[in-house]
Amino acid sequence: MSTVREIGIILLLALLAIGCQRQKDPEIGNAVYYWRTDLRLDSTERVFLSQYHINKVYCRYFDVVMDSVQGPRPNATITFSDTLPEGIELVPTIYITEDCMHEPHEGLAEKIVSRILQMNETNGIGNIREIQIDCDYTDRSRKTYYQFLNSLGTVLSEFSTEDSLKTVPSELSTTIRLHQLTMPAPPVDYGVLMLYNTGDPRKFEERNPILDIRDVAPYLKRLDKYDLPLAAAYPVYSWLRIIDGVHIEHTVEAEEILKVKHAVEQKREGLKNSIITYHLDKENINRYKPETYEEIYHH
Repeated sequence: MSTVREIGIILLLALLAIGCQRQKDPEIGNAVYYWRTDLRLDSTERVFLSQYHINKVYCRYFDVVMDSVQGPRPNATITFSDTLPEGIELVPTIYITEDCMHEPHEGLAEKIVSRILQMNETNGIGNIREIQIDCDYTDRSRKTYYQFLNSLGTVLSEFSTEDSLKTVPSELSTTIRLHQLTMPAPPVDYGVLMLYNTGDPRKFEERNPILDIRDVAPYLKRLDKYDLPLAAAYPVYSWLRIIDGVHIEHTVEAEEILKVKHAVEQKREGLKNSIITYHLDKENINRYKPETYEEIYHH
């Protein structure tokens, strides 16, 4: 009987060890999103990349939007008027609207990978190791989206085998919004926890729709059990809207960002490893003091 019990304990410990290994978060590093339609850096932005030791830029290549006739199609493709400083990894990032995932679309994964590789070749961009997909999937679209991610992984593997001369990304990541923490984890290498756009913009008089700790708090209990490695992304942007003819600008106080950062890292320590800000822009850089960025990027 004791032998059976000992075997059971060993198996349990093994399962726990596997679980911890699956949840190992990305290695330490600083990153930014680049969400403009032309890659062009001014001196302020270049200094920012150097000053805060940015080693990765998630660069939006294009959106995929739903067309009633064509189905999913590319939109707002970036142009490359500039290059990133040497030593900074570029990650092609594709935003896909949720309605594109209401039903499967044959060949979509292959079209997206082909387009990314063609853009890289045209613009002399090499050493691409990763692709990220950004999608606000819901319960309705989750199954189709996860199937799409699986297809994307298969296509990347096939492209790599077919053409060994080209640099084909081998790693796949996706964004994770707070409400998506309630769902099973997607089939990717890791996720980026989006700690922005957390509130209802219709209730802007009650809470900041960009980020409010009260909107984050209900999801904190899910962080330590979420079965996917995670990086964390924080907002440094403003949002200008016209409501009933009045211009309303939303910005997030530095104290609120740091309050949320502290709260999520208390629940999942690994979230202090890989830190991203959204997004790289001179105005965003000048919005906060250097000490704030030091605190955001503090590991």
